[in-house]
Amino acid sequence: MHEPRVTRPLATIGYEGKTVDEVLDALSNAGVELVIDVRAVAASRRPGFSKSALAAAVAERGIGYLHFRALGTPKPGREAARKGRIAEMHAIYETQLATPEAELALAQAREAASEQHAALLCFEADAGHCHRRIVAERLSAGGAFEVTDL
Repeated sequence: MHEPRVTRPLATIGYEGKTVDEVLDALSNAGVELVIDVRAVAASRRPGFSKSALAAAVAERGIGYLHFRALGTPKPGREAARKGRIAEMHAIYETQLATPEAELALAQAREAASEQHAALLCFEADAGHCHRRIVAERLSAGGAFEVTDL
């Protein structure tokens, strides 16, 4: 007899056009316990969204923080996305995901998200145009996670 499969919640969030407080409120309201930052470069011109500032801000809300640089989009992919060439960005990102570093980071992210209600964080407001949707799809393969875009 098989144990029923438990589906865990997994959120995604982009901070484009949002303040830190708006993002923190959305995370808190959704019951997120862990932010998984999937930016290649965890620096931001937007106040409060650089790695150390964001980690401190989520910690104040009792939320954990992990950064997986290898799950970020390489520079050519980010440039394609900025120019609206989403299919090109996806192709570049699929190549990135095939690297040993990204495969390891994906396994670590899957393990972390299976232990705590996690949210994948990146800049892009529209999850459909962002690589975090691809990460969420990879993590949820096999039905382990139910994905919600915040």
